[in-house]
Amino acid sequence: MHPSGPVRIGIDLGGTKIEALAIDAEGRELARKRVASPAHDYALTIAAIRDLVAEVEAGLGLGSGMHARLGIGTPGAVSPATGLVKNANSMQLNGRRLGADLAAALGREVRLANDADCFALSEASDGAGAGRRVVFGAILGTGVGGGLVVDGVLRTGPNAIGGEWGHNEMPSRTENLVPDTVCYCGRRRCIETYVSGPGMAADHARVAGSSSAGIDARGIVALARAGDAAAAATLERYVRRLASALATVINVVDPDVVVLGGGVSQVDELYAALPRLLGEYVFSDRCDTPVLRNRHGDASGVRGAAWLWPAREAG
Repeated sequence: MHPSGPVRIGIDLGGTKIEALAIDAEGRELARKRVASPAHDYALTIAAIRDLVAEVEAGLGLGSGMHARLGIGTPGAVSPATGLVKNANSMQLNGRRLGADLAAALGREVRLANDADCFALSEASDGAGAGRRVVFGAILGTGVGGGLVVDGVLRTGPNAIGGEWGHNEMPSRTENLVPDTVCYCGRRRCIETYVSGPGMAADHARVAGSSSAGIDARGIVALARAGDAAAAATLERYVRRLASALATVINVVDPDVVVLGGGVSQVDELYAALPRLLGEYVFSDRCDTPVLRNRHGDASGVRGAAWLWPAREAG
């Protein structure tokens, strides 16, 4: 497809694949391509992104002087203090000037954001949160991340941690004794260790016993639906903890909508239970904040990277 107007390309830089998506000014998909991520090699990662962008642009008929605007969704974040990537689970990125190196390789300005921020921006731009002023996007997957968008603008903050609710401490008001956990970040009782997919699985094994070890979140939900009492109890604990953790965000930010992403966001039971439970934990006489399933699914990350260039700046 040959574009008739300005083009934005989003790149989702993952541990196993690098995906590119080109969209037009209205967010319509023009082209999509993915390649395998070079394993643990920074220089090859830069080259792979450069070549992928060149291939997509060539396919769209973009020649000299017609480069697309480019946004990159990355694991981790760029430290405002040093300009270096931090907290990325793709370890070869940490301590690198990824933005500057990509700009040099591609010969243009490049915008970077955390992959959870890209999810929130995508859903706020033309997803489940479109038309809402304040959107909080929460990812419930292997980890727990989040992003905050206000009036269409991603809010990252002076520490580049805006929306990172997963590394706050799990509130204990949902139960008499919240089990102790240790997060990969080195802190204790992070929300991520309870409401991620592995967090649900660990909780089930801890309570249901060794025979439940190895059952993942998907399996637990299936067992609960089939009438397994232990799995149903695990799912109930999970939803209550999630409601309590989201209530802390609503109490501070009071967003117009919360949009859920990640693998656990596909669990239908969340959307039936959360409206009722949030009313118990939010500091108000009622909670009218809708909690919605994402619209773009796995594509939200790469779409959000493209939306790092708003339509008014894409020309």
